[in-house]
Amino acid sequence: MELNKIVCDAGILGAGGAGFPTHVKINCKAEYVLANGAECEPLLRVDQQVMQVYAADVVKGIRAVKEFTGAKYAVICLKEHYHDAVEALKRVVKEFPDVTLHLLDAYYPAGDEQQIVYEVTGRVVPTGGLPLDVGAVVCNVSTLVNIANAIDGKKVIEKYVTVGGAVKNPVTVRVPVGISLKEVLEAAGGTTEDCNYIIGGPCMGRVVDTLDIPVTKTTGGLLAIPKNHPLLEQKDDTLNLKRMMAVCCQCSMCTQMCPRNALGLNVQPHKAMRSLANGVDLLGDFNGIFSCCNCGLCTYYACNFGLKPSQVMQTLKGAIAAKGTRARKEVFTSVDGGLENKKVPVSRLIGRLGLTKYDVPAPLQDKPLSTDCVRIFLRMGVGAPSVPKVAVGDKVRKNQLIADIAEGKLGVKMHASISGTVSNITSDYIEIRRSSK
Repeated sequence: MELNKIVCDAGILGAGGAGFPTHVKINCKAEYVLANGAECEPLLRVDQQVMQVYAADVVKGIRAVKEFTGAKYAVICLKEHYHDAVEALKRVVKEFPDVTLHLLDAYYPAGDEQQIVYEVTGRVVPTGGLPLDVGAVVCNVSTLVNIANAIDGKKVIEKYVTVGGAVKNPVTVRVPVGISLKEVLEAAGGTTEDCNYIIGGPCMGRVVDTLDIPVTKTTGGLLAIPKNHPLLEQKDDTLNLKRMMAVCCQCSMCTQMCPRNALGLNVQPHKAMRSLANGVDLLGDFNGIFSCCNCGLCTYYACNFGLKPSQVMQTLKGAIAAKGTRARKEVFTSVDGGLENKKVPVSRLIGRLGLTKYDVPAPLQDKPLSTDCVRIFLRMGVGAPSVPKVAVGDKVRKNQLIADIAEGKLGVKMHASISGTVSNITSDYIEIRRSSK
């Protein structure tokens, strides 16, 4: 069976980003296959520990994708200071000369796939385009481990999640897909203060005030943040237009520090601020707004006035897309000659975010957590919801297919992460409860 079919049957989607179905991503011809192990977000520890513990599987996965796509190069990209992961991978790749390592500086957002592509190939992915437009396929290292497992007949029913922030014992845990975040938090001993929570990382993650939310195949982190911490105010999605009009002096620091703008993609948050604050179209050619990756660097690092340029960018991007406008493929100008000097050290960003005290190890606990109930979301990433193949009351086995890709749609298969009985099916999820003994 061809690799894309194996990957499809295993239910694999991108483990480190928007969750694009992997069987579709790899069904192509490419020159480069790049493994993204940079772990973009501060405080998260999943990718670096996966590379350390499962180095052989990462290499097995990338070599399989390389062969399937006919790629000339297979490159594993990770930060140089991930010393244990680097050493583990070096030991494995010694036996496979067709795989190389590319060590990145500790800057943010090194894990952005467009940064990865440029670092390795010197090519810029155009606005409105994909890495494949410049001959590259990028897969998260956990995705590659899942591919290696799929070759051995395993399905994606578990996920590694870092639990950090104001918790008693920061940890990276292996959990069944569909377990509640409340149970995941308990694995870290609970919180040390009254907290709200961020699913994902501190910059691109979303804030929630409840943990009655299941882990999906893309969940990478759970951070407990004290309710009085300024980061939560920065992540509040309320936009104060009057304050923006009064305070933004158009210094353009947000644009100068934008990593996508530095690649020549015409991402100019200061113009977006001006446009939204004044209610008029001051953007001119706004195609570059589609290249904003919402890394948040303009908000959390560049703006000296506590404004939210990244949120403005996302608001305008949504408004423009809602009118039916689509990005056209282009690289607006050349790469900034000062790009290297604009790379923000991760340690400095963590300090600016006020999270230095939480930048601590989160050791991997490889024994999987157990649970009596999971809720498997029917949609976990890009594409249409999966279609249930079971009914309430059905007995299901761990690894059993419970939802299939909708006919003619982009999506992924879903499998039971525990054995039990289907107790509920909604438009959003399938709930399975472990059978009582």
